[in-house]
Amino acid sequence: MELEGQWWKGELAEDIYQALRYKELRLPAYKGQSPQLSLRRYFADLIAIVSNRFKLCPAARHLAVYLLDLFMDRYDISVQQLHMVALSCLLLASKFEEREDRVPKLETLNSLGCMSSMNLVLTKPGLLHMELLLLETFQWNLYLPTAAHFIEYYLPVAVNETDLHDGWPMTCMEKTMLYMSKYADYFLEVSLQDHAFLRFVPSLVSAACVASSRVILRLSPSWPPRLQRLSAYSWEQLLPCVQKLLIAHDSDVKEANKQKCPPSGAPSTQTVFPAPGSSVSLQPFMQRQNTQYMQPLVMSTQAPPSYRTHTAASLQASTAPLQSLEAKVNLPGRQYQLNPLYPCSAPCFDR
Repeated sequence: MELEGQWWKGELAEDIYQALRYKELRLPAYKGQSPQLSLRRYFADLIAIVSNRFKLCPAARHLAVYLLDLFMDRYDISVQQLHMVALSCLLLASKFEEREDRVPKLETLNSLGCMSSMNLVLTKPGLLHMELLLLETFQWNLYLPTAAHFIEYYLPVAVNETDLHDGWPMTCMEKTMLYMSKYADYFLEVSLQDHAFLRFVPSLVSAACVASSRVILRLSPSWPPRLQRLSAYSWEQLLPCVQKLLIAHDSDVKEANKQKCPPSGAPSTQTVFPAPGSSVSLQPFMQRQNTQYMQPLVMSTQAPPSYRTHTAASLQASTAPLQSLEAKVNLPGRQYQLNPLYPCSAPCFDR
């Protein structure tokens, strides 16, 4: 049976969801011990850029990054080989998640501007060899649930007419649902950028993306009983993951405000984010131009700018800028420190 399209609305939705929950409990262990862990975000950005170029589904992008994480966790790989590994992971994921006509073609990949900036030319034998190595590493099993596989199951009930906005009944369900979908996509991208989210099972990350979106949109209750029943997660279980997502959101807001700061002596156009309960616009998120997706990539040993700061541009509506009631979220009394990366030796890349 081909499970394509809106499976979460079909009669088998609950069975498929339970099968995914069962499978996620048996995902390969991730130790975070890759010697190239500091470059991980760069290659996650590379996968996101190429995925965006070919308009691949979120499930393919998330699966590709997860395959890369697992492979890097097991081998010590040179930077040049990592480029090949990352693109091979994307190709495998797209073959598993997308229709055949949407899978990126070799010639099109080689024609991308970012390929020339990396001095990388893909060959068919090289890709086949790398794909075979990846499949053998994962024992030919690519049925690996990610947060992107769960999000559509939660979204249909993420907003309800009984929800309150700032303590008042909602005036526009359609717009609220649109914002919910866009913010959930944004938080999914946030979770893709940091390997620290791999400590949580994918269904919890996905539920936390919905919960974080409700917090940002100031919907109450933050985690209503219907979502708790559907996901089987309580607010207390989601809170550690939600905190990490909101910290990243706060960081992106600050970065957006920095980029809006004018040169010295010029009139200020910086957006000031008021305290919770006040109304602001999404303009800081919408200042990012879509052309930034395909800027040439330059390899560096330092952490590159995060792709998630570019994904905020997806909050822009197709016809006109949408206005939102948004506030910078503070969770008093909570600790926001992420666990530091820890170096560890890994086996040699020998194939």
